[in-house]
Amino acid sequence: MKASIRRILTFVEETHTEAGQAVSPATRRAVSAAVISNPFAGKYVEDLTPLMEIGEELGELLTARAIEALGIPGDKVESFGKAAAIGEDGELEHGAALMHPRLGAPVRRLLGKGAALIPSSKKRCAPGSPFDLPLGHKDAAKVRSHFDGIEVRIPDAPRADEIVVAVGVTDSGRPLPRVGGLLKQDVKGEDGLI
Repeated sequence: MKASIRRILTFVEETHTEAGQAVSPATRRAVSAAVISNPFAGKYVEDLTPLMEIGEELGELLTARAIEALGIPGDKVESFGKAAAIGEDGELEHGAALMHPRLGAPVRRLLGKGAALIPSSKKRCAPGSPFDLPLGHKDAAKVRSHFDGIEVRIPDAPRADEIVVAVGVTDSGRPLPRVGGLLKQDVKGEDGLI
């Protein structure tokens, strides 16, 4: 099954100043989100394979758009994350089917790696509700400077029979990180942790 897409939105957030301090170079985070029809809204369906197929399609499409928005090669992306906002006639499991079994493979391929688990969140909500897209270092989950997130909100989505699927990428960690932990230059990227 292919995604029935109503809208795609892509945005970049740049932080140039934090707590009165210059951030140079600016930290940049990009999100690409698709508003899609939920083929299973309002009914229970045992086999969610069609949503898994759509997840793979959206992993490719949204990651490519987010990388393009950052204007860097995929292998220079440092953090990633994903999120779904499910309209009121859908289930949390619909968001899980979109994000977990197959969405990650195209994300990792476009980034040239991605040993860490892709941070994710899902929630059922009304149109215009904000939802958080968590972010973490793509190759090492223990890089604290990259524990982050970005808020996503689409004024008219998700409608009751829709799902918003979003993928986020960054070119850096948080602005002015100083809580210690594994440094990005020390990442081994072998087990997804260090």
